[in-house]
Amino acid sequence: MTIILFEEQRVRRAWNESEQKWYFSTDDVVQILTDSANVKDYIKKLRKRDPSLNAYWGTNCPLVAMPGADGKIRPIRAATAEALLRIIQSIPSPKAEPFKLWLARVGYERLEEIENPELAAQRMRELYRQKGYSEAWIEKRVRGIAVRDELTEEWKQRGVKEQKEFAILTAEISKATFGMTPSEYKDFKALANPKDNLRDHMTDLELIFTMLGEASTTEIARKKDTQGFAPNQAAAKAGGSIAGNARRQLEEKSGRKVSTPANFKALTESKVRQLGKGKRS
Repeated sequence: MTIILFEEQRVRRAWNESEQKWYFSTDDVVQILTDSANVKDYIKKLRKRDPSLNAYWGTNCPLVAMPGADGKIRPIRAATAEALLRIIQSIPSPKAEPFKLWLARVGYERLEEIENPELAAQRMRELYRQKGYSEAWIEKRVRGIAVRDELTEEWKQRGVKEQKEFAILTAEISKATFGMTPSEYKDFKALANPKDNLRDHMTDLELIFTMLGEASTTEIARKKDTQGFAPNQAAAKAGGSIAGNARRQLEEKSGRKVSTPANFKALTESKVRQLGKGKRS
């Protein structure tokens, strides 16, 4: 769910750093989909018609600081992409139908993937192919996702809290492996967009050493039976150090740095341009 789905019409949005999510103005989205003369009145009626939507309105649509019509920053009702899709489901408007059809298709595909997990991997591979990534890179990226999933599952079982503590441990592995935290690595690669996924911009070698650091951390956690945050933090540093030592040895033998400012922005930006041309044709 991105801003492009609204056909380039203006939708105010704000990035929440702690949640790592975009929040979109509910007024703007509803206005685009309904052409209502009074969007606030429309939303009141919408909430009245849908009690379940209304029950969680305050939670799903918090006040977020955004520019008003006069340009001044003020609290605006906003929602994440997930919450917006729930609102769109309740809008009886022809403009909302494409979104509802899209939701139905995504839901159906998700059910298929639950029945056959291999479909998810196949679809992910196809998305990367469409963007222009090589088959060799795609295989490493897919394998890296599996290694990462195995590590995070291990952390959950060992009492590590998701989001904040996961982020801290991931930063420890990255710093020990590459000498940079993920945020520093994104700066190194000139990835300014909060939505940029660092691993989607890594070279083959960078992906390999990322996997080595995370796989090593998983093995150390299991061997030492780490429980809680502090022991797993030590395991993360140790696992990252194994990958870091291997990286330095390779750099010494090859005479080339593993970490590179190169990224795949040209591929992703090209894909966006192609999508734009397709919509205008």
